[in-house]
Order: sequence, then structure tokens, then C-alpha cells
Amino acid sequence: MEKKQQFDFDIFKRVLRLANPYKGILFFCAFLAVILAPITVIRPYLIKEMVDKYIFKGDVDGMIFMTGVIFGVLLLNVSLRYLFIYYTNWLGQSVIRDLRVKVFNHITSLKLRYFDTTPIGTSTTRTINDIETINSIFTQGVITIIADLLTLIAVLVIMTITSWKLTLICLTTAPFLILATYIFKEKVKASYQVVRTQIQKMNAFLQESITGMKIVQVFNAEEEQMKTFSAINREYTQANLNSILYYAIFFPVVEIISAVALGLMVWYGARGVIAGDVTLGALVAFPLFLSLLFRPIRLLADKFNTLQMGLVAAGRVFDLLDNDDKIVDKGEEVVEKLTGDIHFDRVQFAYNDKDLVLKDISFTVKQGETLAIIGSTGSGKSTLINILNRFYELDSGQISIGGKNIDTMTIESLRRRISIVLQDVFLFSGSVLENISLKNPEISKEEVIVASKMIGAHEFIEKLPGGYDYEVMERGATLSMGQRQLISFVRALVFNPDILILDEATSSIDPETEGVIQYAIEKLIDKRTSIIIAHRLSTIRHADKVLVLDKGKIAEFGPHHELMKIKDGHYKKLYEMQFDEAV
Repeated sequence: MEKKQQFDFDIFKRVLRLANPYKGILFFCAFLAVILAPITVIRPYLIKEMVDKYIFKGDVDGMIFMTGVIFGVLLLNVSLRYLFIYYTNWLGQSVIRDLRVKVFNHITSLKLRYFDTTPIGTSTTRTINDIETINSIFTQGVITIIADLLTLIAVLVIMTITSWKLTLICLTTAPFLILATYIFKEKVKASYQVVRTQIQKMNAFLQESITGMKIVQVFNAEEEQMKTFSAINREYTQANLNSILYYAIFFPVVEIISAVALGLMVWYGARGVIAGDVTLGALVAFPLFLSLLFRPIRLLADKFNTLQMGLVAAGRVFDLLDNDDKIVDKGEEVVEKLTGDIHFDRVQFAYNDKDLVLKDISFTVKQGETLAIIGSTGSGKSTLINILNRFYELDSGQISIGGKNIDTMTIESLRRRISIVLQDVFLFSGSVLENISLKNPEISKEEVIVASKMIGAHEFIEKLPGGYDYEVMERGATLSMGQRQLISFVRALVFNPDILILDEATSSIDPETEGVIQYAIEKLIDKRTSIIIAHRLSTIRHADKVLVLDKGKIAEFGPHHELMKIKDGHYKKLYEMQFDEAV
């Protein structure tokens, strides 16, 4: 559970700054809060005046006039209240709409390290639940609290003007009310913090479980997952019930205190009317004053908690926005085309700043050549392409393309000229066409069809219901692995990259489909500088050079025929083992 926090004025000021683009609406809402206070409390006073000055004197014209005034004040109050509620909510929704965009853009700019170490459910909670909670700062927080406080002050002033004796009698219960409100505020605040923590846990668990549902069903782990979910669900439910319990206790307590105050007021007021110390109009108006007095007090504690929880959520969102774990784009050159050799010069890299994954890596891939990278799991193969694309920063060394350090190029222009086909193909919900073009307006359907025909994917896409407009389910669940891989190849080709990277793109392909994929690969790498990471050596037979990695170091590097001459060489052993098994 999160630590109990006091009101954080720094975060509060930062939240208010989010409303800078809507200053006019913010000031308008504050203005409405100011004028609503006296308008809200004036009606009971007008009723008191009507009773004392017109009803007991039988002044019918005066009664009609006062009725019209009271009705007019009521209409004005209702109209202003509508504007107040509508525009405070409009302000909150506008602020969180902008904030959601800002948070999403920030998340997409973070290093892959963030996604490696942060559950997706946590990011989802920050972007949806926490930002929605920030909305309450505007709709139920600061402005409405100001409105309620102003109303309280106005009620007490009018009550004192009407009858200071009755006011003092009514306020005898105030200490009990203040104590009950304080206890309620602290208890609900603590329970809300537990609720927020449990929401985050549930979101993270659901995202992970649903994403991995195939594994759950394959290993018949549904019952175990259900038990875990039931435990998380019970904790979440209990956290909500705890907060509800405090509401269930607090509101009846306030009703009792309010009833006691009303009883004392009627008892003293009736005696005052008989003695001539209190007017009958005051006795009639004071129950209305008490209602106006206790209603905001009853809600203020809850609104203070809402404000506090909004600030806690804002703190979490700001922590995410303040996370600067992203590649600093210091490059100034916008490259239109990547030409020349790829050169790694004494490159070293560690994910955790101490355990090197790549150690003193130096090699060159000439323009138009195909480099195959092989090695055991964890040897650093995928890390090489990650740093080439600047998903991570180097610890030392340099990578250059065409003699230019990639750090001098803008990240966007660098990545635009490099395409990667991954082993685990990710397809989004949407049409085949959208998954290939990624909704890039510069890529036409005709270009997609030409690329598909070149790869050999056009025939299978045309057979799908709707062809290129076929709706792909999330992650491409309705397509085979080979079909998903072909779509990813078309996606890589249609962006017309200068450098192509295949990261174990054929490791999950069945032998029957492998022939089609091999044809696609040959078309992809034709006349392009290519880097292929593969376990199957049959897929790299067309490579110009082979790089063998072992524990982050280069074990061997050279053409296939030269590596086969190395006695007891890594590559030779692996090659002979794979092809002996094939025989």
C-alpha cells in the first residue's frame, strides 16, 4: 500500500497548470462558484422576510411579489448551477484528453528497457484509471470545494444576521461534526489508496493472463489462474467495501448530529418566539439554513478525499512523465537514404550498466551484402540490431553507416530507412492493408499490392474474405504463423528500406511454408544491405558473411567457406550438427 501523503501543493500547482490552455473556462467556473454562494442562501432569508413582513400582516400583494422574487432567484440558481456543473466537467474532460495524448506520446518515446521492466497493466492504469481520477480534481475537487466553502460562509453570515442566538444553538453540535468528518476523511483516504493499488494489480494480472491465455489452456492452468484472480478480486472488492463501510457509518452520524441541531433549534426557537426574542419567520427559515449548512459539510470530507486521491493519481502520472529513460535525440542530420558500409567499432553495451552483453564488437558489413548472425541464446544477437536502431544507447564504441556516426542522424530518419522482421509477428486489430501500411498515408494500396506480389503473398491475401480489407483479429489470431510472417515481410518491403533486418523470422515456420518464406526473403534482401539472425542455417545459405557470437564476443567472422575450414570451429560444428540431423 502507498504511504499516507499530506496535501502536495507542488503536484496541485502542476495539475492546475494543465488547465492553462483553458484559463477562460477555469476563471468562469471560479466566478460561478463565487456568485452561487450568496444566491444559494438568499432563498431561506427571503422566506423569513415574507413570513415576518407579509404573511402575518395579510399583505397579499407583498406575498405575490415575494413569491415571484423567490421563484426568480430559484431559476437563476438552477441556471447558474447547470453552467457550473457542465463547465467544470467540460474543463476536466478537456484537461485529461490532452494529458492522455501527452502520456501516450511519452510512453511511445521511452526506451525498450521501460517495457522490459514495467508490466503493461501498469502503463494502462496510468493512462486510463489514474488520468480519469485526475479529472475529479476539476469536477469534484478544488472548484467545488471552494464553492461549498463559500456557501458555508454565506450561510453562517445570513444565519447570524437572521438570529445570532439560534445560530449559536445550532453550532453547539459543530465539534462533534468536525470530529466525525475528520475521522471519516482519514479512513476513506486510506481505503482509497488501497483501492488504487488493487486496481493496478488487477489490470496487470488481467492483461498478462489474457495475453497468455493460449499457454494457460495448453497447460490446463485455468483453475490456478482463476484462484489467483479470485484472490486479487477479493482484495479489490474488500478494499471497496471498506470505503463503503465508512460512508455507511458517516452519513447516518451526520444525520443524527443534524437532527440534534434541528431539535435544539426548534426547542430554543419556540421559546424565543413565545418570549418575543425570535421572529416566527426566523424559526421557519432556520431548518432551511441548517439543511444548507449540513449538506456541504457532509460532502466536503468526501470531496477533500477525492481531491487527495486525484493528487495521488497525478503524482503517479507525473512520475511516468518525468521518467527520462529514453533515447536523447541529439542527431541533426535527416537522412534520406542510408548508403555505404555498416561498421561496428569496439562496441560495448550492458542493459543494467554493469553486466556487458556485447563486449568489444567490431565488424563491417559492406553495402549490398548479407550478414548472417548466429549464436546461442543470450549471446547478444538481438541486442546488435537493437543498438543499430538506437533502441538503446551504447556504453562505448561507435556504429557508423557510410562513414557517418548514427548518433549524428535523427532517430526518426534513421529508423525510417531500416526495416525489421521479428520472429514474433505483431499484427494490430484492423485490415490487412492497415497492418501492412501501418496507416501511413504515403503508402497507397497499389504499392502494397505490388509489394505483396513481389514477396509472393498476394495470392493468399486475395483468398481471404475481403482480400486486403480482411479484418485481422488482435495479434493476428485468425491467421497462421506463415501468413502472419508473409504480411510482416510485405510490411518491411513496402517501406522500401535501405537496410533490412530479419530477427529469427523463420524459426517458427513449418517446412512446407519455409519454401515460400525463403522466396520472400530472397526478394527482400535483393540489392539491400541485410542482417539475418537465424537458428536454421539453411536460411542463411545466401549470406555473404557469417558472424558467430559467443557470450557477447565475436567468436568467428567470415564467409561460409572460410568458417568451414576452421578446425573445431563454432560454425562448423553447428553446421554439421544441423545437416547431419536433417539427413
